[in-house]
Formats: sequence, structure tokens, C-alpha cells
Amino acid sequence: MNGALEKPAIWINQEDSLKKSLRSIHASRQIAVDTESNSLYAFREQVCLVQLSTHADDFIIDALVGLDLTVMGDTFSDPAIEKIFHAAEYDILCLKRDFGFIFNNLFDTMQAARILGYEKLGLANLLEDLFGIEQCKSFQKADWGKRPLNEDMIQYARMDTHFLFQLRDFLYRQLDEKGLLDLAREDFMRLTKVEPNHKDNPAYTQVSGYQRLDPWQLRVLEELCRFRESQAERLDRPLFKVIGNAALLAIAQACPENIRELKSVEELSPKLFDRYAQGLLAAVKVGMAGEPIVIKSRRRPSEAYINRLEVLKDWRKNAASRMGVQSDIILPRDILENIVGRNPLNLEELRTEMAEIPWRYTHFGTEILKVIHQEDKP
Repeated sequence: MNGALEKPAIWINQEDSLKKSLRSIHASRQIAVDTESNSLYAFREQVCLVQLSTHADDFIIDALVGLDLTVMGDTFSDPAIEKIFHAAEYDILCLKRDFGFIFNNLFDTMQAARILGYEKLGLANLLEDLFGIEQCKSFQKADWGKRPLNEDMIQYARMDTHFLFQLRDFLYRQLDEKGLLDLAREDFMRLTKVEPNHKDNPAYTQVSGYQRLDPWQLRVLEELCRFRESQAERLDRPLFKVIGNAALLAIAQACPENIRELKSVEELSPKLFDRYAQGLLAAVKVGMAGEPIVIKSRRRPSEAYINRLEVLKDWRKNAASRMGVQSDIILPRDILENIVGRNPLNLEELRTEMAEIPWRYTHFGTEILKVIHQEDKP
């Protein structure tokens, strides 16, 4: 694989070069995949680059020039082609959101490293620690939406997939030696099913601490968030680069009625005050004139539910400590909560709750059932 560095990466920004390259890519039984997006620089994040490597070549596809990237769908969905990612979840979410791809047959080198108990999980850390390969970190926060990209940025993007085959093979052997391949495979399968969040949640839920507000303040916060969103869209900037959450929360708590009161909100910087004072006051006024937002209180879980949750979390923590991994490797959070909520009474019922993770059911099912029912006994 190192020999491919002697050849330049193949830059793809035309339909004919895309189709030609895809023939070579689709003929491979393994490909390495990564993406670069512009979440730090744009109101609506989008995939800017798709990097693909085979054992022979590195390809960098410009996703901003109007290419029909849906033609790559067959490659990603083909179960005969292994797709190697590092930290696959974010890339898969972005690719599904922008192009509607379906994924089969993944190998996630970061998740493999987590299952093996590695502490430093970044790609650069693993490559340096395991193989002595140093990776440039200068462009981790680069604006990938800018064009043209300079040669250093292209080389950086290329390196995110170039060495994944070597890393995958090393981690695969370790998983196999430790009898953890099936555990890894069920996590890889779960990663193929992650979906972008399309829920139309109220804007105020973006602001941590909104639960502390009263109904009038919450309505004001909702209007402040809408104002921020309108400015972010106008400027084509991410929300946090327009006004931070802490400032919006403080303004909602204060509900200022005039310029003097708004200026006294410490969390609002003088720069933001000068730029947005009138718009913020207008949003507060609209909020105070609207209907208050009353959040329906959630029903408190039963004492039995809370007890099951605590004992299962404690068991999971201890099991993770014995295995030298993080707790969710033993039992993913969503499945833990399902087990606690459904309270299976026997192994067959528990098997249903753990259908996505059969390795864990086989290794931990009996223990889990015993733990959640330990207080049922007199």
C-alpha cells in the first residue's frame, strides 16, 4: 500500500472521470472511505469531499461541483465489498443525509480499537503508535467548502484513507486472536443502520439549560433561536458562530424590555450587542406577546425501573472494567434501556431484546437476567 504514495491521488471533478474510477473501485473487494464536510463554516452542512482508496489508488471526489454521486450507491450497498472507515458513524450519517446511500459490510477501525481496549483512538494516534506513521493534523478544522484546495489539503484528505487497509488488517488479527470478531461485526452491522435525525424539534431544544426556564422565558428563547437561525442562514454561518447558546439562555432568563436592560446581560458581548441588539429585543418582544410554552412533565419511572437501571449499569461498569473497555462495549445504551424498560422474565424474552447483539447475548445473557431480577427474590 505504501507504494501508492509514489503516485498522485486521482482528483475527480467530472462525470467521465467519476464513472471510469468507479469501475476500478467497484471491482475491489475492499475500499477505504472518508468524507470531509464544512460544518464549522456553513449554515447547512454538506459533504465537500469523498475520499476512497483501493489497494492500488487513492481517489478524491469533489462533491461540490454537481456530480451525480448517487452512482456510487451500488458500491456502498454491495455486501461483497468491505467498506473500511475510521469513526464511521458521522461519515455514514452525512452520506445518507446528502445522497441517500445504503451501507452493507463495514469495518470501523475506531470501533475495533475500542473493543480491543485502546485508549488513544484517533486515526493519527493509532497510525503513529502502531506503525510509526506520522499524520499531519493541520487541516482538522479546515474549510473544505473552499475552492481551489491547495496541494497540502489534498494530501491531508488522501491520508485519511490511504493507511486504513494496514490498520484494518492489524486490528482484525487482534480481534480474531482474542475471540472478539463476532462482537465487532455486530457493532459494524449496527453502524450501517444509523440514520440522520429528521425530527422537527423546537428550536429551543438546541440550548442546554432550557429546562430551567419558566413558560414565558421558554417562548422568548424559542423566538431568540428563530432570530439566530435567520441570521445564520443569511450569513451562511453555523449557529454557534452567530450567537452562542449561553447568551441566548441569559437573554431569555432576563427578558429585557429595552436597550439598557439588554446591555446589562453579561453573556452578550459588546460586539454581539452592537450587531444584533435591535433584532434580539424584537425577538424578546414577540416572545412575550406569544403563547407560553409549557413542557409536559415526564412521568417519573417506577422505583422498580430505577432499581433495575442502577443494578444493570453497575454490572455493566464492572464487566467493562474486567474486560478493559468502555461500558457501552459490554452493552450499548439503547439496548440497556430497552432491557430495563421491558423487564424480560426469561432468556427467550431477553434474546428478543438483544437480537441485534447475539454475541453479547451468548456471553452475558444469563448474567443480565440474574442481575435485573436479583431483587425479585425474597
